[in-house]
Amino acid sequence: MITPLDKLAESIGISARLLLGKVGGAGRFSGRILIAIPSAIAKFHLIVEQMMLMGVTTIPVVLLTSVFVGTVSAWQVHYLFAGVIPATYIGSAVGKAVFTELGPVLTALVVTGRVGAKLAAELGTMRVTEQLDAMVTLSLDPYLYLIAPRMAAGTMMMPVLTIFSAFFAIFSAQIFTQITMGLHPSAFYYGLRLFFKVKDIEICLVKAFVFGAVIAICGCYFGFTARGGAVGVGEATKRAVVAAMVLILLSNLIVIKVLL
Repeated sequence: MITPLDKLAESIGISARLLLGKVGGAGRFSGRILIAIPSAIAKFHLIVEQMMLMGVTTIPVVLLTSVFVGTVSAWQVHYLFAGVIPATYIGSAVGKAVFTELGPVLTALVVTGRVGAKLAAELGTMRVTEQLDAMVTLSLDPYLYLIAPRMAAGTMMMPVLTIFSAFFAIFSAQIFTQITMGLHPSAFYYGLRLFFKVKDIEICLVKAFVFGAVIAICGCYFGFTARGGAVGVGEATKRAVVAAMVLILLSNLIVIKVLL
């Protein structure tokens, strides 16, 4: 007789097996990408094209997000510590938050929604319409012409986008504090420099590099393995975005533990 406990155990076992299968598949997929990247460098025009599509066209969305990140951070610091610490230290708190956490993480989440979904939908459509199979038939390696350029572009452009995001977040925070609190720009930037460390920038760039790799791998992997027509493409896109967001938050914790 099958009990509810047996069904629960069976369900957990099936889920664990599927998860391990996905992890193993993603590991093999990443290995194939690493093998193809050296050859893809010779076709640098493909990488540049993807850098334009994945990076340059994403800048307006990233900048819009960074404006809200900066203003909300400044307002939150003022709300929590008004009357407790001098207003000069608002720059210090905003700088630490933007460089080490809010800048790279929120930029990565925004890029996931735009770039990660695009990669999964694009490659998923090519898979279900058998364009990838046609490439293999013509002796064209999809990893060389499609996956490796997207992986390289995503990894290289994410730190650039994060730098833009952090700069505009701090600038918008300074404008916000000047307009709403009457804090002079020199006082804001004095507070920013007061506790500034080069290691904050290092953490920001390392996180951005890792997040870029995560977004590219998730988008390419789930798109490349899509099955089942239009429904399968939608499902692959959903999984790519969710997996990338979860892995971004997990890798953020790991990077912080390693570098701090």
